[in-house]
Amino acid sequence: MNSSTSRHQLEIPAIVADIKALAGDDSRIVFVWGNFNVVHPGHLRLLNFASDCGDFLIVGVTDDSRPATLVPEQLRLEGVRAIGAVNYSFLLHVPPEDFIGQLQPDIVVKGKEHEQHFNPEQVVVESYGGKLLFSSGEVRFSSLDLLQRELHEINLSSIRKPLDFAERHGFHFNDLARHVRGFSALKVVVIGDLIVDEYISCDPLGMSQEDPTIVVTPISHDLFVGGAGIVAAHARGLGAQVEYFGVAGADETAAYAQEKLESYGVNGHLIIDDSRPTTLKQRFRARGKTLLRVSHLRQHDISLELIKDFMERLIPVVGEADLLVFSDFNYGSLPQPLVDELMGYCLRAGVMVAADSQSSSQLGDISRFRGMNLITPTEYEARLAVRDSVSGLVVLADALHSKAAAGHVFITMGAEGLLIHSPSTPSNGLTTDRLPAFNTAPKDVSGAGDSLLICAAMALAAGASIWESAYLGSLAAACQVGRVGNVPLAAHELIQELSV
Repeated sequence: MNSSTSRHQLEIPAIVADIKALAGDDSRIVFVWGNFNVVHPGHLRLLNFASDCGDFLIVGVTDDSRPATLVPEQLRLEGVRAIGAVNYSFLLHVPPEDFIGQLQPDIVVKGKEHEQHFNPEQVVVESYGGKLLFSSGEVRFSSLDLLQRELHEINLSSIRKPLDFAERHGFHFNDLARHVRGFSALKVVVIGDLIVDEYISCDPLGMSQEDPTIVVTPISHDLFVGGAGIVAAHARGLGAQVEYFGVAGADETAAYAQEKLESYGVNGHLIIDDSRPTTLKQRFRARGKTLLRVSHLRQHDISLELIKDFMERLIPVVGEADLLVFSDFNYGSLPQPLVDELMGYCLRAGVMVAADSQSSSQLGDISRFRGMNLITPTEYEARLAVRDSVSGLVVLADALHSKAAAGHVFITMGAEGLLIHSPSTPSNGLTTDRLPAFNTAPKDVSGAGDSLLICAAMALAAGASIWESAYLGSLAAACQVGRVGNVPLAAHELIQELSV
């Protein structure tokens, strides 16, 4: 035992005495330890779970001698001390089992991913009758709390841009603005489900006296191009030359979408499928809230004949593109044979590829889009893809990265922001990092994922790093959710926000 280790061993009794005095005799003490390089939502869930297991939560933050510690120990300790669920935290200079043996906490908590591995703490905990629990905390998929903030936000601007992320990854807002200006040189192809969104604004009249039903009267109707169509419109608004390929019915909704895409400057290629209507989603809203959604759609795969038609039109265009984006809403326009054939061509041609596969009221599998440079699922979609409802976020992202053979994985988490997982291009030793949600008072969250996908993918294609791309994608999403309805983004909006 060297002198440093011996000195740190002598410090343990004083720390234990301090904890015992603060906790009191009747408190159930819970202990958690870790590196905590970047405190992300997965850590918060774990610590909230641990706090619920007892009365007094202790967190040991490993010192800089521990493997995989990338951020200086004092900064990591400050991050943990800022968490309300933590009652006491300190720098852990000795092996965790040595400290546990002297403190003898009632419960020790570790992440679910450690359950199937050897845990040296197990023997020590069992020796005094304590418990070792494994959990990554409660998983929540709802982003409705975002909407509730709208009532309380009083700031003139609801977009908050975190500065620490940029400092951590060595870029400046001027670098981001330069990448946005470079979007005008890109040729982008978007393929996926066409959706038209109808927003029906209503005046609430009250509750029906005959049955417990809310009664409203419509006062305005507004139509927007949605789905993969708005992804294409965002790309054009951000400056790129855009070709869009989608499936539509032979109806007035398709005619509206075609005309609207042309007005946005998107070259739309709508393939007519007589077996389905053009997907129409109606949202009934009152006083800034959505009361009801009604979807008019079919979800079966397009025929082999239509797949052949797609490929004949796509190949000449994709061969000249810088970026291909799959925007999948799982309504049948992107069956697996089409995805595989098109992806194989992109790999041979060296075209950058990104994908999103949405699973809200429908079921999808983002991992079927193998070999993408970037995928951007929600947490719920990521868990569906790898069939894992319990692991922590970093373990989840790594599993999806492996299964989908993806270059980079973004996991979107609504109000909790964005998790970026990029093992292929670590920055300052970090392969995983997070960004908070930039818009603290969104008006309509439905378009966040589409805008993040296309802006981040275009940034990558324009030469930005994955960390810069994540930041720009998050900023695009913040701009989009600040208004109701799918209105295409504009490059000057991002540049303006970057200059504030």
